[in-house]
Amino acid sequence: MTDFSKRLKDLRKKKNISQEELGNSINLSKSTISLYESGKRQPDYGTLKEIAVFFDCSIDYLLGKTEIQDPPETIIDNALQDDPELMEFWLEMKKREDLQLLFKQVKPMTPEGVKKVIRVIKAMEEETQEG
Repeated sequence: MTDFSKRLKDLRKKKNISQEELGNSINLSKSTISLYESGKRQPDYGTLKEIAVFFDCSIDYLLGKTEIQDPPETIIDNALQDDPELMEFWLEMKKREDLQLLFKQVKPMTPEGVKKVIRVIKAMEEETQEG
């Protein structure tokens, strides 16, 4: 059993849904989900992305490349909940591909660590706009 097949099965069971219910939710057949869970078939990138969205996890988690289940955006959103100014800046950052790249590989960071990184980027952006 591959990391993907095991994680898919574990996530589905945690959500307490059948293979058929999962398949219906992402427009796949029960047999396709069964093949994924048995490791006999692998999803294409688009399907992998749909599965990650459905389970609110990262593709890297599904593939066994990280133990961090939450997508980086969720980690950052949670860290900034109590700071409206940084949250506003983060929401703008999420629209810019050049700044998104800085957070694609969020490692385990404390909420305070996330805030520090966002503050540094914000200060750099403000300095660039002034100069």
